[in-house]
Amino acid sequence: MLKELIVETPAGESLVDITAQVKELVAESGVPAGICALIVPHTTAGLTLNSSMDSTTLDDIVADLKRLVPTRVDFAHQYDTPADAAAHIKATLVGNSITLAIDGGELLVGWSQFILFYEFDGPRKRTVQVKIIAG
Repeated sequence: MLKELIVETPAGESLVDITAQVKELVAESGVPAGICALIVPHTTAGLTLNSSMDSTTLDDIVADLKRLVPTRVDFAHQYDTPADAAAHIKATLVGNSITLAIDGGELLVGWSQFILFYEFDGPRKRTVQVKIIAG
């Protein structure tokens, strides 16, 4: 079964915690054991697992990725804007998918792990595809 989550993101770059929504979809599926694959079908967004117990962790992640891939005007590809070009590179570094196990009808994540949607070029209305497979 393929489900979709809609994520509305603020301006600029941000990390949005989607853990609760994904856990809810897993519970609704009734799948006792299997896998949950999350895919972002966008070239300027990504997914990551990390802690959001302290909101400053998210601030640090966003700040350091901006430092590693700053917005600049000398990108060879600038279909839209320099920020769009930087967003493509950041999405490649972070990745666009996560696969997690399901056991006992629950999504298996570490106690401090959260599923984070990473927006690199907001504000946008984004989609996360959620594929739950029994087995």
